[in-house]
Amino acid sequence: MTPSARLSAAIQLLDQILAGEPAERALTRWARASRYAGSKDRASIRDIVYDCLRQKRSLSHLGGAMNGRAIVVAHQFRGQVNLNDLFTGEGFAPAALSDAEAGVLQNPQPAPDPVRLDFPDFLEPELKASLGDNFDEILTAMQGRAPVDLRVNTLKATLAEAQNLLARDLIFTDILPDIPDALRITQNPRKLNGSLAYRYGFVELQDVSSQRVARFTGVQPGMRVLDYCAGGGGKTLALAALMQQQGALLAHDVNPSRMKDLPERARRAGAKIQILPPNQLDLARQCDLVLVDAPCSGSGAWRRNPDSKWRLSVAGLEKLTQLQDEILGLAKDFVKPGGKLVYATCSLFNLENDQRIQHFMAQNPDWALTDEIHLTPSTGGDGFFGATLVNKP
Repeated sequence: MTPSARLSAAIQLLDQILAGEPAERALTRWARASRYAGSKDRASIRDIVYDCLRQKRSLSHLGGAMNGRAIVVAHQFRGQVNLNDLFTGEGFAPAALSDAEAGVLQNPQPAPDPVRLDFPDFLEPELKASLGDNFDEILTAMQGRAPVDLRVNTLKATLAEAQNLLARDLIFTDILPDIPDALRITQNPRKLNGSLAYRYGFVELQDVSSQRVARFTGVQPGMRVLDYCAGGGGKTLALAALMQQQGALLAHDVNPSRMKDLPERARRAGAKIQILPPNQLDLARQCDLVLVDAPCSGSGAWRRNPDSKWRLSVAGLEKLTQLQDEILGLAKDFVKPGGKLVYATCSLFNLENDQRIQHFMAQNPDWALTDEIHLTPSTGGDGFFGATLVNKP
């Protein structure tokens, strides 16, 4: 496909997404129906679509309309490409720019914060209260792509061994000196799934903030640990490596299908994990540590899943906070006296973070809050929150 044809495909896909189709579904359906598109074409189109979704409001403002064409035109203009070379109307290229379209681009108008920084209007008070003086900095960072981070699986390899094996497949990385076992891919991230290091379980894809939260739990070898909302198991595997195969690591999710890939991931990583369906959860009593990586808005990971921020609603956020309170209330019963309950979200919102802890403490005065962590793109990864609660003996 030519660069112009890729833009036409991106315009078509964005129109479908703006009409309500989830981004991943639209991209998957397009790829299956477009066998002529090679892997580089699919990757390029995906990048354009996701770049445009991250900046949907500011690009539509710059382009003068909320549709796929205006957004893609503004995206290319912002990237300082020659629009006349790409928008020609020839073959599969998008139609040439009209005088009106060109005029809008050359005369940008001031925009309110939700448009300028790309978030829904209703979130403005919550974001400003939660981010404070860092409001502009963090939301500007959220308009760009997230880095691709790896966690070296110390059950199988050292940092140097993993880095060298990745380099054999032309995947080059930087060491992140303040995060043990973390690498950031600097070249060829799309080669990772086919690499020896990944296939042999030497590395796992995991954002550096997620790695920080796993370490924040204070997990130690020999502990009895429950990952209460394990999902795909990324933090479960990180806990397994930190435990060095000593102790008991239990994984649970109220929807067991979310854990369907965990057995194979654990096998590849060489990790011992006992997976508990809901009807076996009683086996997890008297734990030293329970991690609740709670369902949340995902606002801290908007760079990775920008479609989600545009689908968030007032009602949806209220349901999430109710669910978070409910999960904390259930999970605490699996912590032994003197044990720890660690609550985590990939959210930037105080509403889902500090306020949920305050609510828990008000309901459970026999627990103590001993530590908190707030992470944002300013610290190098996704937005995350963690709080440690101790069950007073």
